[in-house]
Amino acid sequence: MRLVQMTSLAALLAGAALPASADDAASCETVRYSGPGWTDIAATNGVAAVLFEALGYTPDIATLSVPVGYEALKNGQTDMFLGNWLPAQQKFRDDLDANGGIEELVQNLEGAKFTLAVNKPGAEAGVADFADLDAHKDAFDGKIYGIEPGAPANQSIQAMIEADDFGLGDWTLVESGEQAMLAQVGRNESAGTPSVFLAWAPHPMNEAIDITYLSGGDAQFGPDFGGATVHTLARREWVESCPNAARLLRQLTFDVPMENALMGDILNDGMDPAEAASAWIAEHPERLEAWLDGVTTLDGKPGIEAVKEVVQQ
Repeated sequence: MRLVQMTSLAALLAGAALPASADDAASCETVRYSGPGWTDIAATNGVAAVLFEALGYTPDIATLSVPVGYEALKNGQTDMFLGNWLPAQQKFRDDLDANGGIEELVQNLEGAKFTLAVNKPGAEAGVADFADLDAHKDAFDGKIYGIEPGAPANQSIQAMIEADDFGLGDWTLVESGEQAMLAQVGRNESAGTPSVFLAWAPHPMNEAIDITYLSGGDAQFGPDFGGATVHTLARREWVESCPNAARLLRQLTFDVPMENALMGDILNDGMDPAEAASAWIAEHPERLEAWLDGVTTLDGKPGIEAVKEVVQQ
């Protein structure tokens, strides 16, 4: 009887010494997600990549336009998405919700905004509201600078032009990427030329450019200057198969000052998003407690210790 008790105790002690399983299937090792080429999503994707890599996962990040990225998530070509901006991307979200295969894991950012704005020459011309623009069409060369083709915000601008809202029916939407748009606005700023363009926060453009966000665009971009929240979405099947990775994402939230700093490192200092994220995490290790609560490495070791070891090297 004593031998049986000792054997049982030894077995229990041996079991206690083994690491806990992450409860994620082998197929979870590669985490597939996308970004539309926006620096804010590149920054948050970089944070996720650093954490996933330290935990033993392999992040696979594709650059896809907003419509293509949502189709990829819907069709199972990607697993999750950190950049569901609402209300700007509501129609894509409605489509995913109707499909039933996607769930929201967390609202990862609040305090964002997204609407049209003018540079300092535009504000000095007297433009502070959407309704002020058309009276100054010649000064703006009748152009509204947008981001990449297919982006929901561009679609809102084009719909506004087609409906002749605010008398803008004879204006032109200039579509380009985020960096090309900001480069054009910067050139106009240097030349003293007014510009109207898509602007948003978080983004270091708010410090680099003297921006005036325009009032009056509630119908197009929502109240409070396009006040927005950003949400993390994932495939239900992936969440069920990969609960440890999904737990990390449920707890991974950001704030505007953090994203401003990361985006500044990427845009102004030329840092890779993951490099910028790793440096930021090393300077703010206190954030790891909430992000990694109950999260393990893929092979079941304590997650927070693994991440600290990587980012503090």
